[in-house]
Amino acid sequence: MVEYLPPALDTVFQALTDATRRAMLRSLAEGDRNIGELAAPFAMSLAAASKHVKVLERAGLVRRLVKGRTHVCRLEPAPLAAADEWLRFYEHFWNRKLDALDALLKADDGAPTEGKPR
Repeated sequence: MVEYLPPALDTVFQALTDATRRAMLRSLAEGDRNIGELAAPFAMSLAAASKHVKVLERAGLVRRLVKGRTHVCRLEPAPLAAADEWLRFYEHFWNRKLDALDALLKADDGAPTEGKPR
């Protein structure tokens, strides 16, 4: 059976696929930023930065407040918490797999090999 993500999580993961948007979110984790401040590290136009912010807004990751001509962006962490919760299920899966691999490799290190004394 195929398990599908709710549309909200799909949108969050899609927004996170871009390195520029991930960097913008990291910057917003430190505090509110205007579009110019978000664009500056990437040498991109305000229009391009605004398009990235729109993707983050659609995913619910950012809220934009308009103060006169300035657009101030604020991180909305709730969708990230939902994505983290979804990923934690798989963290347990991979931890079990990696623990089994670790045990196998340790057992293999202790096994005598042909032509090699222990």
